[in-house]
Amino acid sequence: MQTLMSLSVCLFAGLVLSRVAKLVKLPAVTAYLVAGILVGPYVLGSFGVPGLGFISMEDIKSYELIPDVALGFIAFLIGNEFRLAQLKATGKQATVIGIIQAVFTTLLVDAALIGLHFLIPDKLPLPAAIVLGAVASATAPAATLMVVKQYKAKGPLTDILLPIVALDDAVGLVLFAVSFGVAKALIHGSVDVLSIVVEPILEVVLSVLLGFVMGVVFTFTEKFFHSRSKRLAVSVAFVFFTVALSMMEFKIGGVHIAFSSLLSCMMLGTVFCNMCDFSEELMDRIDRWTAPLFVLFFVISGAELELSTFKELVVVCIGVAYIAFRSLGKYFGARFSSKAVKCDEHIVKYLGITLLPQAGVALGMALKAETLGEEGMIVTNIILFSVLIYELVGPFLTKIALTKAGEIKPDGAVSARKPDTIQPELKKNQVK
Repeated sequence: MQTLMSLSVCLFAGLVLSRVAKLVKLPAVTAYLVAGILVGPYVLGSFGVPGLGFISMEDIKSYELIPDVALGFIAFLIGNEFRLAQLKATGKQATVIGIIQAVFTTLLVDAALIGLHFLIPDKLPLPAAIVLGAVASATAPAATLMVVKQYKAKGPLTDILLPIVALDDAVGLVLFAVSFGVAKALIHGSVDVLSIVVEPILEVVLSVLLGFVMGVVFTFTEKFFHSRSKRLAVSVAFVFFTVALSMMEFKIGGVHIAFSSLLSCMMLGTVFCNMCDFSEELMDRIDRWTAPLFVLFFVISGAELELSTFKELVVVCIGVAYIAFRSLGKYFGARFSSKAVKCDEHIVKYLGITLLPQAGVALGMALKAETLGEEGMIVTNIILFSVLIYELVGPFLTKIALTKAGEIKPDGAVSARKPDTIQPELKKNQVK
């Protein structure tokens, strides 16, 4: 009963806040995150009433299956953007921009925080500064995708944005693994070549391979089902299955083998959309089916935001420096690289702003950084602070950038409660 009550409160809170957000012209994602804060342990949860909200961070962790599954579907839908016809037009540009802006951001944040380390060495150790630089490369695909879908954004900027956000994860994993290995070497005095070079490359390659194999099997299996409802059920089953397989971790000799569910599910969607002739219709049905799941995902993500980080002045100051230099890195890295590959003027001007949201991948990196000990805890606290700011402000900035680029326009959407307001062309098609 408590579980169902909590989930229903999450959904209702997210939906109510989304109506308020619409009045003040904020993205629904921001509303869901604020709703999560309200039902989290610092507001409603503080009353200690089970089912009314999340009474503790441990309570929130018991629902972690929902974010895992939601991220799988988000990655699967982003994979749908990697159609070969579209990649021929933007693939080279997206690859160059994705790599350069991620590396540039890491280097800029590293330089700034290492400089800050020499000013306050006891508050910001060198290993923590190096790891934070790598975490800065990651971008949140979930928030970006939701803004694009909510406002039905369409145009050159949107076409290149989603592949770049997806590529960020692969580049970010490699950068983080290298920086994490260097940080461990500084702390323990020994260099582990396996963890710095081999393991991150293996994680990326094996994740893509897993997604490819699952995509081929998925496309083959779909041929045995003809009704839309059964095809939808098969699609959901394969996303579940891919997320489950990507959670595997094991060792072969001294090499630690792990997978990225985001990369695997992106590849699953990419293979399916390029091999299946009815993939667009099915993707549209999945998008509708997952709407409540995404609301729960963002509300739970909002509840996980650690407001207690505001209590520590040092964390806030370092966090502000991290946010400032990461934002500069994303903006100018995207601007210089997109100009170098001769992108559209709107892409050059606004792409960097759309890359600011940061959440799940960065938090995953921060959690891994905790194994460094005290230095890792500093990384985690700063990332928790920055995610709180980025998740609340990032979607709004993404909306502004897409609007300025002319890719968010009035979509003519009508209320389901007012059938008489259906557009003439749509009504004409319905009559036919």
